[in-house]
Amino acid sequence: MSNEAPATAPAHAQEQQPKEDWLAELPAWTAARDQPSTYSRAFTEAAAAHGLPRDVVLAHAGLPPDLLDDPAGRVSFAEILKVLAAVQELANDGALGFESGVRLPLTAHGSLGYALMCAPSPREALVILQRYWHLRGRGMTLQVHGGRPEDSGDLLFLELLPELALPARLRDFLLPSILTSMWQGVRFVIPNIPAQAEIWLPGSEPAGADRYRDRLPTLRFGMPAAGIRLVGDKTHLDAPLPTANPEGLVQALATCERESALLGEVIDPVLARTRALLQLGAAGYPGPEAIAEALHLTPRTYRRRLQETGMRYQQLLEEARRRDACALLERPEMEVRRVAELLGYSDPANFTRAFRQWTGKAPREWRGLP
Repeated sequence: MSNEAPATAPAHAQEQQPKEDWLAELPAWTAARDQPSTYSRAFTEAAAAHGLPRDVVLAHAGLPPDLLDDPAGRVSFAEILKVLAAVQELANDGALGFESGVRLPLTAHGSLGYALMCAPSPREALVILQRYWHLRGRGMTLQVHGGRPEDSGDLLFLELLPELALPARLRDFLLPSILTSMWQGVRFVIPNIPAQAEIWLPGSEPAGADRYRDRLPTLRFGMPAAGIRLVGDKTHLDAPLPTANPEGLVQALATCERESALLGEVIDPVLARTRALLQLGAAGYPGPEAIAEALHLTPRTYRRRLQETGMRYQQLLEEARRRDACALLERPEMEVRRVAELLGYSDPANFTRAFRQWTGKAPREWRGLP
């Protein structure tokens, strides 16, 4: 046995303390211990592989040393965020999000992972993933664009949307982990991956990301949305999966249903309905008063209910604009001025400034135009 003292964090990192301002603003649901400890453990294992022991991380986060000892244990989303913040502050390695993600194969996701393995086809797997995402993916909502049989075109986009406002530093640490793990699952349930596959991330590229490029599709940073983007023949979505197992699927889905019943309502209905209603129409996007009316709430009650989720209408409107701007700009016949007008910008220059903030590029650059 070695007599060496356990590794400790660098002195400058030990002096840092987790920031409490954002913690105080977390909604009440983040305190419920209803999330598997798997993901926090993956982060601490990634940190340990780079010389940062778990006990140092948990101590810095102000959490009990045995928090992650039980493989089947449960933690709160607030505790997950505290672990992430501590790893980020102590390790000073922005690419550890990718490292934790590669440690999470499909089998790490419990009954949901098993259900995806037993699904009859990739399309059915996507339906299951979206239906039970909340069992393993709290903090982010999953939306699948282009996965329905009636959806035209060759685009399939698995988009992650935040359930609450997080500091950008934590968001940009968490998203690579989730999307890297998702990619491993996508490769399993969609064996015929289209040639054009990308992982979109909103933050800037962290140092060390190159360590993982050979295990991932094209990484694109500074993007207006977060997710996995596949472009190609979607008929493969209906091909039978070699691991399809009807009996196993029934058992796995029954377990997912029991877990879902124990969790109760996990996605705030006001937040979910606001996102669903923020669709671009002929008159633009519905305003907060129109959404309140659709939800049978007074505007004041709607604002309060939305604030309780940690989100604001303007944040969700910008989220919808980012999403739709990319889709509109992919239509070559659509002039930038017209895109700006449809999105509610009376001055195209304001749209260009907003788009540059989202992506670091002007709309014409995004299109690849001179």
